[in-house]
Amino acid sequence: MPVEEFITTVYCLIDDLVKELFPVPLRLRGFPPKLTDSEAITMEVVGEWLGHHKDTEIWKYFTRHWRHLFPDIPSRSAFVKQAANLWHVKQRLQIRIVQMMHADNADIHLIDGFPIDVVVRTRAPQSRIFKAEAGYGYCASKDKKFYGFQGHLLVEARGIPVGFTLTAANVDERDAAYDMLETISGLLLGDKGYIRPEFKADCQELGIGLQTPLRKNMQDERPKSFVKLVLRVRRRIETVIGQLTERFEIEKCHCRDRWHMTSRIARKLLAHNIGSYLNIIAGRPAIQFENLISED
Repeated sequence: MPVEEFITTVYCLIDDLVKELFPVPLRLRGFPPKLTDSEAITMEVVGEWLGHHKDTEIWKYFTRHWRHLFPDIPSRSAFVKQAANLWHVKQRLQIRIVQMMHADNADIHLIDGFPIDVVVRTRAPQSRIFKAEAGYGYCASKDKKFYGFQGHLLVEARGIPVGFTLTAANVDERDAAYDMLETISGLLLGDKGYIRPEFKADCQELGIGLQTPLRKNMQDERPKSFVKLVLRVRRRIETVIGQLTERFEIEKCHCRDRWHMTSRIARKLLAHNIGSYLNIIAGRPAIQFENLISED
């Protein structure tokens, strides 16, 4: 759809959901901002889709090109602060859209992690950014050592993100997974990094059947056809992480504190799932984004 139609569609969706989820005003003191919260989140989501991943870039783009749709855009610093303060609203919107896509009660889930660089690893000892929170880690899929955080993503079989948690890069991904397991059941597909007898037993107690490829020194008694199916389905989460990385730059930090980090990740996941929702209601595959936005 044309960009202006996309902006209008996203705004109407977000504004309806904000009114549904927050019938009581979010601010009980002082004057509300002239730029409504629905408008601010719309600017963030659309900005992500158009390749503007920094707060300042989003503000500049809408100030230059869409002032007639958003006449009350404030100063850059005020917009950045307002957007960051809405992190919990974006998370609630994300949960509600997952429910609208009936992805909250799926019986097949995929789990994986990805690196989020804070600074170049060689500069980490001199950096003060996230000094007490980030860590050194290794990404096996990219054969990459890095300094920063690790994002842990849970998606259902269609590729719709339904869970996310953020840890320091040196936290074991199996330990991080517990934050996302209590709300799911059925089959969970992971890579070799999730192999641990205790973790598998804990999954079974929660009604979750964990399936992973096995290491070369492990005997696999499962049918080969089942193993191939597991591998093929599990690639879906690699596709989603690739989209979040290439389209939304989720692996780049671009911030200096957890407040802004939480807000930025929330808007990227929200943008991805709004795209999936628009695809689904249009009868397209959930993560087929190529023709979602067209030039005017």
